[in-house]
Amino acid sequence: MTSADVAHRAGVSTSAVSYALNGRPGVSDATRARIQAVAAELGWRPNSAARALSGARADLVGLVIKRPARSLGTEAFYTDLIAGLQSGLQEQHVGLSLLVASSLEDELAIYREWTRDRRVDGVVLTDPRQGDARLELLTALGLPAVVLSNHPSEPGQAPTVWIDDGAVTSTLLEYLWALGHRRIARVSGPEKYEHTVRRTAAMAAFLAERQAPPAQVVATDYSEGDGARATRHLLSRRKAPTAIVFDSDVLAVAGLGVAYEMGVSVPRDVSIASFDDSAMARLVRPRLTTMSQDTVEFGERAARLLLRQIDADGPVPSEQGPLVTLSVRDSTSPPTSR
Repeated sequence: MTSADVAHRAGVSTSAVSYALNGRPGVSDATRARIQAVAAELGWRPNSAARALSGARADLVGLVIKRPARSLGTEAFYTDLIAGLQSGLQEQHVGLSLLVASSLEDELAIYREWTRDRRVDGVVLTDPRQGDARLELLTALGLPAVVLSNHPSEPGQAPTVWIDDGAVTSTLLEYLWALGHRRIARVSGPEKYEHTVRRTAAMAAFLAERQAPPAQVVATDYSEGDGARATRHLLSRRKAPTAIVFDSDVLAVAGLGVAYEMGVSVPRDVSIASFDDSAMARLVRPRLTTMSQDTVEFGERAARLLLRQIDADGPVPSEQGPLVTLSVRDSTSPPTSR
């Protein structure tokens, strides 16, 4: 079905169809309404190649998520992030195109396809890493981007909405230290991500300043199964930690289950704390102590910043994300002897 078919059925020229369906002036309101009704009746859809040649806006932005399929459905962070992106985009009647990638190569191929067919006007990047090949590619493609990061971007680079993961980690550790915990371990996400590296560095610096033993950090792929494996390893040690910090609520809930399985009481025998503060953290028993961030607002800020970037001639300034605060609940207490 082409615009010529729509023009024939509506009794207008193909240029009138183009004006009407692309929201451009040149036709009356009545003619525009008639053309739109005919297009809907015939099931007309815009041709990607034609849009690319015309330079028309797609009125869509893209988000590619690279996570294990089994863990994605339980990660409330992405549910809240998507809700925030949608909220920020709908203010300008822009939609969100979401795809799940199985690998970095798959993600890069998606960006090339989106740019070639002009499917999206810009993209939101998550989980940045050092020497990120995605940023290099998007710069070469000329596709606007905003990065969810832990620091402002360098001059001339894609802007970020950022939260200082180092400071957030230190806040959580200060609380555990004040409770009396000295053997603190961590179950982290993949070591290739910038926020994982930043949290690991902050934890190492915090303990070194207090002349405490280095923390054991066990990396995972963010899945529930990997979180359980890491917790089982830590709690099986001769000198098991008295507190474990988890990089996500999914990992923390998996760890809570392992503690119950092994007869380890939370928080009497081991305290558990997490990042994210999703509904999951408040629904389990004991309720999880977390670092609380408004992920919906995080997404809204990213969406608005990306829309500004799309309209700008060069990189716009980065923007700090919402404040992250400590929410103390039932899963932490002063340590007792096991």
